[in-house]
Amino acid sequence: MEDVQIILSGLWVSLMLTYLLGDVMRIFAGDFVAGEMDGEEATQAMWMGAAVLMLIPIAMIPITLILPYPVNGWLNIISAAFLFLFNLAGVRSYPGYYDRFLIVVGLLFNVLTVWYALSWI
Repeated sequence: MEDVQIILSGLWVSLMLTYLLGDVMRIFAGDFVAGEMDGEEATQAMWMGAAVLMLIPIAMIPITLILPYPVNGWLNIISAAFLFLFNLAGVRSYPGYYDRFLIVVGLLFNVLTVWYALSWI
């Protein structure tokens, strides 16, 4: 059981780092305007939403290592499925091929997370 928890935690770390890599590359490529999201001025609510969304993979690392079975598995499935659908809906909005590639890699990490969690339940 601990092996699956470690694998799932590693997948969450990988997803988080993939998201961060995309953000850093977007900054260096110049594919963003400071203070804007989707071409409009970002509000505090938008920044809060982005913070909560980006906190999901970070929070899932300790949660996966701490929570008991089977709640742990179901929370991994729900979180990964939510992020998969959220990112799938927005993949076309990114201008750079590198960004689309990294989103697809993130989607694969989500699929692996669901697969490992389902095999555990």
